[in-house]
Amino acid sequence: MFLTRRIQTKDGIVLAVEKRSTSTLLESSSIEKIVEIDTHLGCAMSGLIADSRTMIDHARVECQNHWFTFDEKMKVESVAQSVCDLALRFGESADGEDALMSRPFGIALLIGGIDENGPQLYHADPSGTLTRYDAKAIGSGSEGAQTELQEHFHKSLTLEEAISLSLKVLKAVMEEKISSTNVQVATVTKEGYKVLPEASLVDKIAALA
Repeated sequence: MFLTRRIQTKDGIVLAVEKRSTSTLLESSSIEKIVEIDTHLGCAMSGLIADSRTMIDHARVECQNHWFTFDEKMKVESVAQSVCDLALRFGESADGEDALMSRPFGIALLIGGIDENGPQLYHADPSGTLTRYDAKAIGSGSEGAQTELQEHFHKSLTLEEAISLSLKVLKAVMEEKISSTNVQVATVTKEGYKVLPEASLVDKIAALA
């Protein structure tokens, strides 16, 4: 498990994760904990990465089908709900065939994006339950991180302030010293999904109090 955090602001969504390496020989850039679903949607994950790929691919297909059918981007809540609907399908079978999935997905997702209703953040847990949050932490160390968020989050946070807060919380709960190589940060705004480059993170981490 690893720590994943996400914050909703009036300007957009901030996703931040710890990229915990299990080996000194592992290339940190190959650890991907935050991914793009669509140009207006991003997702962070905690749990079994193989399971997350199945759910994220499903969300991407749903977004593309909606675009081709209705010529508009799929709403954030609808995408998150489609992922939860998939999570609830384990054990199902049709016409006597083998079940699509024999077990629940071992993954929790934080899905955030922006549409005509503004920035939105949803937590999809392995049971298929969907919950909306202003700020949420999942994974290892999430209890301490959630406490920090409750103390410091407010709805008037700017995007830059939210990025700083997310890094500050990661720094407080990570076992390793925080660096630009062991964390990943992305934003989703009206301009779209964007992963912050490591060079940008160096300065932001150095500025942490």
